[in-house]
Amino acid sequence: MTGIIFLGTRLYMKETSSDHFNKSNSTALVLLNTRNINGYKSVEEMVKKPDGDAKWGNQFGFLHVAIPDLLGDEYSNPTSFVFKAQEIIGRHINSAAVYLTAKLLEALRKYRGPEATAGYMHRTLNNSSMTVSNLIGPLEQLALANHPCSGMYFMVVGVPQSLTITMVSYMGKLRIAVGVEKGYINPDKFKSCIHKAFEMMFKVTVPNSAPPAIF
Repeated sequence: MTGIIFLGTRLYMKETSSDHFNKSNSTALVLLNTRNINGYKSVEEMVKKPDGDAKWGNQFGFLHVAIPDLLGDEYSNPTSFVFKAQEIIGRHINSAAVYLTAKLLEALRKYRGPEATAGYMHRTLNNSSMTVSNLIGPLEQLALANHPCSGMYFMVVGVPQSLTITMVSYMGKLRIAVGVEKGYINPDKFKSCIHKAFEMMFKVTVPNSAPPAIF
């Protein structure tokens, strides 16, 4: 999914900028969950065992991922671009960098406090072009005050990047939210490029079928 988003981002860069800008180096900050999950924990389990394996709070790390260049032949075969992005992400995930950054963030929070940790994260965000984050949502339908929730999404605000992508699954469906800098990125144009990237991948992987509706 991240590879398809990278593809849509490169399509937007190519359609709105010069060829030199399209080939420029761009880096995405990908946030990863480092919590060991053996299954969902109920609230009762987390309250009764505060020192057990059901820890509260964020447990995450991050890594800088270079967005691949979009070559000419990848328009007709977008899977090569997506697989290239997947390979880059997989190479970083399988390294020790994710868990080392998670340990570093925990040490900063413990010994220097939340403000120092937030400052470090802000400087890290400044050195990237976009942010990609995701959450695994519940499989069952939620309700607030007995009102069923038909869908949900989340967004990270106040970050210095011009582009933020978030993904969350809920009841077997994936919802993607996009935050852009006003006046710098055209939201309608970017949305159409993401749609185009999904359609390109769908046509290659599921031939002779109409692409599903994307809202």
